[in-house]
Amino acid sequence: MAGTFEVYQDKAGKFRFRLKASNNQVVATGEAYESRANAVKGCEAVQRAAEGAKIVDTDA
Repeated sequence: MAGTFEVYQDKAGKFRFRLKASNNQVVATGEAYESRANAVKGCEAVQRAAEGAKIVDTDA
């Protein structure tokens, strides 16, 4: 089963998203957005960017 994006309103009234894995663990969170629509656009941007993304090692 694929992960699920959840869009929610935080305590400050901003909209955020989180990506949950099929086991319900949060694996990613988004920044604060002024509107629900912009948070949804953020989810869509992550979906597009992640498709075929490579994993690379970097020095921290």
